[in-house]
Amino acid sequence: MSARKKLRAIMSGKRLVLMPGAYDGLSARIMEAEGFEAICAGGNAGIGSMLAQPDTGQSNMRDYAEHYARICGAVNVPVYVDADTGFGGVNNVRQMIRAFEAAGAAGVFISDQVFPNRCGYLPGKQIVPIEQALAKLKAALDARTDPDFFICGRTDAMGVEGINAAIERSQLFMEAGVDMAKPIGVDTIADIKLVIREVPGPHMATLSQAAGRKERSLEELAAASVVAATFPSLAIFAAVHAVRNVLRTLKRENSMTPTFDQLVSLDEYYDLVGLKDKLAREESYDKAAAALVRKRAAE
Repeated sequence: MSARKKLRAIMSGKRLVLMPGAYDGLSARIMEAEGFEAICAGGNAGIGSMLAQPDTGQSNMRDYAEHYARICGAVNVPVYVDADTGFGGVNNVRQMIRAFEAAGAAGVFISDQVFPNRCGYLPGKQIVPIEQALAKLKAALDARTDPDFFICGRTDAMGVEGINAAIERSQLFMEAGVDMAKPIGVDTIADIKLVIREVPGPHMATLSQAAGRKERSLEELAAASVVAATFPSLAIFAAVHAVRNVLRTLKRENSMTPTFDQLVSLDEYYDLVGLKDKLAREESYDKAAAALVRKRAAE
């Protein structure tokens, strides 16, 4: 089954699937190795890893396409990615869909914010008129070449105009034909249940560090019929914490020895990045080439 079909199966399923957020190819590989069925790749983690900046819309479509291609190329599980506002008008949206399909993404979500897009949990958001948002979603649907490519319309209306506006926009997104509508900022169980009642299609919850430390019960999400939960910033926050701690240890102790218990072993690292397979591939090609030369010499 292709990665895109796997994502569609997850989104049409009846159980809660956890999707951590990758910020690069190596973090994605770790997630796959730890048994996660699908992962996400969002703008907040992407901008943090690429530019060491907050997500306030300062990157472009091609940067993201290359970034997502590296993540998708590192794993076989579905990767669901952030498409910001589509990076412009309807023609930009068409170009973005083709580029993200070529990058290997299993699906995208497109925001109804004004350009430049910013993280949905940051202040200062504005949303475009509903007609403009619908036009972009229609352009995205028409642009996809693989019918299994999953397209979600995301609205930031919750933080601007309230939950009723978010629900109305989500309903219109579904009427436009997207595979899922996602009102960002709908974080409480009561609000999630309301959205599930009012908006057709699957519901994906977002558990982001950008929203602050909120206790959220995964059991409650599952009981509410949420089919997927993303953790878009979990890995990059963990990476910052781990790297900072080991560097502080190195600087404080002026020695590598006290850092050893904070590091994976060499064998673990090489196993994760697939060194044995690459060396075996090199050896097989070298042997095949040598055999061809010997055959020619013997003739």
